[in-house]
Amino acid sequence: MSQSDFTRVAEAIRYLSGQVREQPSLAEVAARAGVSEFHFQRIFQKWAGVSPKRFLQFLTLRDAKELLLESRSVLEASLEVGLSSPSRLHDLFVSVERMTPGQFKEQGEGLTLRWAVAPTPFGPALFATLEDRLCALAFQEGTALDELEARWPRARLQRDPEAVAPFVRTLESRLRGEPARPLALALKGTPFQLKVWEALLRIPEGRVLAYGDLARRVGEPGASRAIGAAVGQNPVACLIPCHRVIQASGALGGYHWGAGRKRVLLALERARQGVA
Repeated sequence: MSQSDFTRVAEAIRYLSGQVREQPSLAEVAARAGVSEFHFQRIFQKWAGVSPKRFLQFLTLRDAKELLLESRSVLEASLEVGLSSPSRLHDLFVSVERMTPGQFKEQGEGLTLRWAVAPTPFGPALFATLEDRLCALAFQEGTALDELEARWPRARLQRDPEAVAPFVRTLESRLRGEPARPLALALKGTPFQLKVWEALLRIPEGRVLAYGDLARRVGEPGASRAIGAAVGQNPVACLIPCHRVIQASGALGGYHWGAGRKRVLLALERARQGVA
């Protein structure tokens, strides 16, 4: 990417961050950058890792979440972030967060998470689902359920091995390098965390990325420490491949589910892809 494209995208991110409540269109931001909508969409996606529309959605959700946690009503939050009605905020929350604004405000109240501990090649793991989507996969047997409850403090947790069985099979297939059904996730996190987790899914098997490189991919080149924190808070082991992020020196670095598991996961993936 040329320096002029880099400058355009950096300026566009600053502009979008300051104009959330105006909800600028793609045409408006592209015109401000001095390029066509098609070219702007392409360079923004390449540099920021998400489309301009998706980036604006993350910013809108971030601001809406802050307002909801300040006890503002859904109507007030919708209007203050530049959306024309509560239904638009509702649709945005459901499409990105898999929950309504009211459920976010109540920290999962009214939701039922179905969970179970199942054997895996890396030891017993806790799986949890929200409807038909995976919301947690953790190997820390002693604390995994506590972490799930802390993340969804008002949700109802129900033990249900049948509900998690399809995701257990998906994990086993992927660890064997076999084709598996598309992964359906329900992730609860900040817009920044969601952007980082989305970027992790784009790291190819058998490859690794330094924290600084990941920071540049998500459009936060000076935020390696914050990127590291978001990587460490990934709630879905293996299937969101946070194990593929290492230190710039080449050292493996930490791993929420144990350095030994990280080392073996990387070795398996490299062997499968023929990477030295």
